[in-house]
Amino acid sequence: MLGVAVRLILRLLHFFGEGGLRVMSSPELPVPKGEGVTGLSRSARTVIAASFIGTTIEWYDFFLYGTASALVFNKLFFPSISPANGVLAAFATFAVGYAARPIGGLVFGHFGDRVGRKRMLVLSLLIMGVGTMVIGLLPTYDAIGVWAPILLVTMRFLQGIGIGGEWGGAVLLAVEHAPMSRRGFFGSWPQMGVPAGLLLSTVVYRLVQGATSEASFLSWGWRIPFLLSALLVVVGLGVRLKVLESPVFQQVKETDTAVRAPLVEALREYPGRIVIGVGLRAAENVIFPVYTVFILTYGKRLGIPEGTLLTGVIISSVIGLVSIPFWAALSDRYSRRQVYLAGALLSALLAFPFFALVSTGSALLIWLAMLLGVNVGHNLMYGPQAAFFAELFGTRVRYSGVSIVYQVTGVFAGGLAPLIATVLLEASGGGYRLVAAYVTGVSLLTCVAAYLAPDTRGQDLTVDPSTRSTMSTSPHSAAT
Repeated sequence: MLGVAVRLILRLLHFFGEGGLRVMSSPELPVPKGEGVTGLSRSARTVIAASFIGTTIEWYDFFLYGTASALVFNKLFFPSISPANGVLAAFATFAVGYAARPIGGLVFGHFGDRVGRKRMLVLSLLIMGVGTMVIGLLPTYDAIGVWAPILLVTMRFLQGIGIGGEWGGAVLLAVEHAPMSRRGFFGSWPQMGVPAGLLLSTVVYRLVQGATSEASFLSWGWRIPFLLSALLVVVGLGVRLKVLESPVFQQVKETDTAVRAPLVEALREYPGRIVIGVGLRAAENVIFPVYTVFILTYGKRLGIPEGTLLTGVIISSVIGLVSIPFWAALSDRYSRRQVYLAGALLSALLAFPFFALVSTGSALLIWLAMLLGVNVGHNLMYGPQAAFFAELFGTRVRYSGVSIVYQVTGVFAGGLAPLIATVLLEASGGGYRLVAAYVTGVSLLTCVAAYLAPDTRGQDLTVDPSTRSTMSTSPHSAAT
């Protein structure tokens, strides 16, 4: 399956390079000769494919846990408490992964800015794969008692470390290899790993669930998707070991302009952009787990078949493989800021209609809700996000900067979102209005951040936005 995916990706890259999205190139940012996809070396195309394949595998691992948290972990690891509290406990372990992500992001960001993007990506994939495989081997509460949830939380923490280091490196490899006029589109490839990983994890989960009885699935069937991660990691490592280092970072190494403490430098030089980035990240990071993970719990309370909800997630994931690069390419044509602001505004407007459509119980209306909420509202933000965030920071601190914005926000937004939504659902007696108001409020916060954000489209990545100087003339060169 992955081999077919790689060939398809490379064909799509060739298609787009021949003009599939060239009509969307901005007249103010013409594609210089040799800078289109067809002008890139085969190794550069491999980098983009590797970013997609690698992030797909890592998000497969991460989302697999989310699905299991919503549907089975409360029964296997928290059986001694009520079903409602068991779901809350399972979602709390889900949040642990988000809590660990800033640690992974900061550690990997430091070394990514110091020694390179490629090495960190290989290490992050190994850490994530080991954590996921061990979850598939864990004994349950009935076998070892309280040690079962303790070990589950430990492995979830390890998953969070891995995914925390993954995103920044994968995004920067793609964006820093991209021509200036197509940076949004190129940066969308690692972003597409999210719907692809969600699609893969949901499909595998459904296939195993459908092939086993309920008793067999709870006994041993749930382990199979987690154990499959070992095979996927081997494939991912094979692809990633072939990629070249980012040419922009290579310039930092050649000019000896790397800084000793990238995190400190990012906080000192870019405090305003970090705050804006956190605001930009908030809405899409809340919306996605609420609309794809929490919705399984909400649907179960309404008596909606799991298959209907999971099918909706699959449909949304497939469409996301098209909508994410489309909205990203639109940001190359017009403006990162304008496209992002449109997504935040639509997300605020769609929150109440989303839950109203799901509450009808109609499969078609549920799938329509997911299409509008995820593929339009969410993906309008998520598509251009990689290029937008990367362009906020200079190369010397870019890995640390994007990791702070992306991963720290994940703790307070995405990590707590299913838990907060579940608490709000209980507080409202099973009604959705408080949850919808929560999504609306966060979306409006992102609207403010997008309004205040600079439009970074067309920015030269070799120029430090904080000093407007090139790396070779950086005031920090002499010190490092």
